[in-house]
Amino acid sequence: MFHHTHPYEPFIPENATKLIVGTLPPPRFTMGDLKPDDVNFCYGSRDGFLWPILDRLFDLNLKYENTEAAIDQRKEFLIKRGIGICDVVESSRRSKIDASDLGMKEVKLRDLISILRNNPLIETLLFTGGNSKNGPEYFFRRHLKGLEEDIKLKVVSNEVPRVHQFVLDGRPIKTVSLTAPSGSANRAIGSMDFYKSMKTKNPEFNTIDFRILQYNGYF
Repeated sequence: MFHHTHPYEPFIPENATKLIVGTLPPPRFTMGDLKPDDVNFCYGSRDGFLWPILDRLFDLNLKYENTEAAIDQRKEFLIKRGIGICDVVESSRRSKIDASDLGMKEVKLRDLISILRNNPLIETLLFTGGNSKNGPEYFFRRHLKGLEEDIKLKVVSNEVPRVHQFVLDGRPIKTVSLTAPSGSANRAIGSMDFYKSMKTKNPEFNTIDFRILQYNGYF
């Protein structure tokens, strides 16, 4: 089986108040077999939508290429905005080498609670996916269940994107389960009433526009 290890250490600026939490980048990032328009950094896949969304939200004029300049642009943005990135999965095994979350087996999780304790300014976790099996929220809940401490997520809003809150050492931390910035989520978006309504009003409206509207309230 392919041992899919996370190629990047958490990137958490000292001033970070928000933390982006996903699972694993595509296996080619672990194998070092990047494409010319991949960026060798968190969420740098040419097929992912997170950086294009943030690019449009903040007018970043990002480069989409396998260069140090493209990496530096993203790091500078994160530092300026006080945003960190720390995916919840450290490694997994795969019988098929692809980027499917459902294909992950023997998953080893990062200790996000310890990471939060070491970064006391963080007040929001931005999950790049929800509580479906092997999604970021799903694994974070599993992480909490494995602790000796009794830390539970409490519902703040059940509307998409779902919002929860938990308390760590007396410190309230909010979680937001954003619609995943990947092509696999497009079908789910297409079935949402809000998306259908917006599409009816404007036929040019697409799934990236939908995510931009959603993400704008949390970044």
